[in-house]
Amino acid sequence: MKWEENKMKEKNPQDHVIFKISLLSISIFLMMAPAIAPALPLMYHAFPGIDKAGVEMLSTIPNIGIVIGLLISPFLIKLMGEKPTIITGLVITLLAGTFPMYATAYTPILISRFLIGAGIGLFNSLAVSLIPQFYSSNEEKLATMVGYQNVMGSLGAALASFLISWLLTISWHAAFAIYFLVIPVLILFILFVPLPSSRQKKTDKARKTKEKQTINGKVLLIAILMFFIFLFYMPMSFKIPALVVQEKLGTVSEVSALTGVLNLVGIPIGASFGFFFKKLHDKIFPLGFGLVAIGFFIIALASNFVMLSLGCLILGIGFGLGVPYMYNWLDWSAPANSVNLATTIVLVLVNVGCAISPMIINAVTSSAKMGLLISAIFFACFSIYAIIHYLRVHKKQSATA
Repeated sequence: MKWEENKMKEKNPQDHVIFKISLLSISIFLMMAPAIAPALPLMYHAFPGIDKAGVEMLSTIPNIGIVIGLLISPFLIKLMGEKPTIITGLVITLLAGTFPMYATAYTPILISRFLIGAGIGLFNSLAVSLIPQFYSSNEEKLATMVGYQNVMGSLGAALASFLISWLLTISWHAAFAIYFLVIPVLILFILFVPLPSSRQKKTDKARKTKEKQTINGKVLLIAILMFFIFLFYMPMSFKIPALVVQEKLGTVSEVSALTGVLNLVGIPIGASFGFFFKKLHDKIFPLGFGLVAIGFFIIALASNFVMLSLGCLILGIGFGLGVPYMYNWLDWSAPANSVNLATTIVLVLVNVGCAISPMIINAVTSSAKMGLLISAIFFACFSIYAIIHYLRVHKKQSATA
């Protein structure tokens, strides 16, 4: 009774730490689906009738599932509300994610990997679009929470990398135990995020009577830009191990550890996004992606592991600034009551970009160094676009001042 009374007295539950942790915790899994990639070499021999490309598909097929989940999510939200949709996605992620721990046949595991993507896709857009629902009245708090949301994705990817490096000493099956992390997140979200279905039904009815969700030209522009950003960012994950082997810069295990460290670098950067945004505002756009371009150039031209690590560090800092800015830009640009639709469209194109990146890059060149140089050139060009965009926006603001 006392707990309920105290809860009633709380005017702003969104300002409580436990609420913020519970709301942001679902984002831990957004970047975790491909994290089992280090287990692939051990899995090549587990499926003798399947070629190497088929086994590698176990790492990439979740992106296709995420797209399907993103497309289904709006219908489920209308049918049963936001909170039940997120809970459903988390349960599917738990069951499908841990299934390969017990399975030995390739096809059921492939299906489970698709389903884990679909489960993540159900709450992927909501992990982003719920934030402005609670913090849209305060631009600085919104920017801070968007930065934290990006942090959680990096935290999940780093945590998965380090856990898998240990679990692989047991077996490749054990690597999939990382998805048991869903259980505490599920409990936190159910207990501490107040999105009751009754309130949601009223909200849905109000939306139906007022207006349908729509998109505008700015949302389409952001979606297209995010597609190319992730298409050319993904060589970071699948070309660097090849570069290390081809150029004899180190070992694959060192690259795995470096990947975990790189994800950790994104955490303080993302957590500080609100601070950087307050100081720099739209300057973050060209600065962030300029650093990504520099990072890719250093990585592609690295002559030793230290230089490679430096490039990865710079790239991680730039990406940790640039991507949260893009999501903030999306929140500002989406029509009223349409943030969820806009976020869904952006995330669909992001995941399509991630899924086709290996095909596009490998169609151009089989060289790891050239593949990374292509990404460097793209982000250099994108940084020039970002500078022009900043100058145009700044000019408009000066004219209206």
